[in-house]
Amino acid sequence: MADDALDDLVRRLTALVVKIDERDTHMVERLDAMQAMLEEQREFNRQQVAINADVRTTLARLDTMLARMLPQSENGREA
Repeated sequence: MADDALDDLVRRLTALVVKIDERDTHMVERLDAMQAMLEEQREFNRQQVAINADVRTTLARLDTMLARMLPQSENGREA
């Protein structure tokens, strides 16, 4: 192989390695950002579970209160 061809091949391979390294750096940054977003989503989900439990409790209390305030006759209609 001629020196010029070898030099050209080395330059091309070097350029490819640089591109791969840049992409790798970019992908690592994106992965880090995604990990942060995922943790934020997990925290939001934990909060949402607590909120949902509170809503279910509140609805149960409202159902109980309405049942006491509006007794129903035997046929299911309000008395």
